[in-house]
Amino acid sequence: MYRNTHLRDEELIQQYLDTRENDYFDVLYTRYATKVYRRCLSITKDTAREEDFTQDIFLRIYGNLNSFKGRSAFSTWLYSVSYNYCMDQLRRASRTPVVALDEKQEFAYDDKSEQDCIDTQLHYVTAIMNTISPDEVRMMRLKYEDGLDVREIARQFRLNDSAVKMRLKRTRDKIRRLYQAQLS
Repeated sequence: MYRNTHLRDEELIQQYLDTRENDYFDVLYTRYATKVYRRCLSITKDTAREEDFTQDIFLRIYGNLNSFKGRSAFSTWLYSVSYNYCMDQLRRASRTPVVALDEKQEFAYDDKSEQDCIDTQLHYVTAIMNTISPDEVRMMRLKYEDGLDVREIARQFRLNDSAVKMRLKRTRDKIRRLYQAQLS
């Protein structure tokens, strides 16, 4: 497997389709599993099911890898599949009846766990992301979730590299300011 890690995504896909050797797909899985997990978590906010969702998405990708046509980067295609899968799961869940908890039920919490802190931070960041422009959100997601380089983002936005770098910096600064304001 280690001999294949230097190949680009598209080369790995082609090698897998030509040989059906799982090592090629394993490299893709290793590169993207954590990112797909985070993508699912950012969409569904359900830490209990994200590992299952990630596995399901990669099973779909594995079974349909020949449908990747290379019109976009593999990562873009993968994130699109991930988004659609998660949205389908949310739609299905919304059709499933939910049992309400008794409002008089008391819950005792000893200490905030690390996961509670992370969930709180994620809540703040999600609220902030909902206040910034769609272009800012898209650019941040392309850079930090999808892992695209500045040049690729510039091409998608029809901007030069320095404009993308500046917009990313300004958006990071804006998010940082808004986050600090929520903590105050």
